[in-house]
Amino acid sequence: MIVEERIYTVQPGKAGEYARLMETEGIAIQEPILGHLFGFFTTEFGPLNQIIHMWAYESFEDRATRRAKLMRDPTWLAFLNKSRPLIEWQENKILVPASFSPPLRGRK
Repeated sequence: MIVEERIYTVQPGKAGEYARLMETEGIAIQEPILGHLFGFFTTEFGPLNQIIHMWAYESFEDRATRRAKLMRDPTWLAFLNKSRPLIEWQENKILVPASFSPPLRGRK
C-alpha cells in the first residue's frame, strides 16, 4: 500500500472556494476512478492557502493505471478548467508506510 500526498497552494483567499469545488464536484469524479481518498485537509498554520489530498493505492502500478484513467475522463478534464485557475503551485509525494505503520483502513 502507498499513499499519494498532493499539496496544492491556491491563490490567497481561495482555499475555501477550491475546497467547495472539490466537495461539490471534484471528489465525486475522482473517487470512483482513484479509489480510496485517505484524507482532505486545509492548512491552519505554517504555509497557508494549501489544500492537501491523500489517496491510498495498492501499488505504484495501481496508482499509474488509475491516474491515467482519470486523465482520460472528459468530466474530469472539464473540471480541471474550473479548478486550475485557483492553483498557484502543486507538489506531489508518494508515501510508503514503514513496516510498523498501522494499516490503512477504508472509509465507513
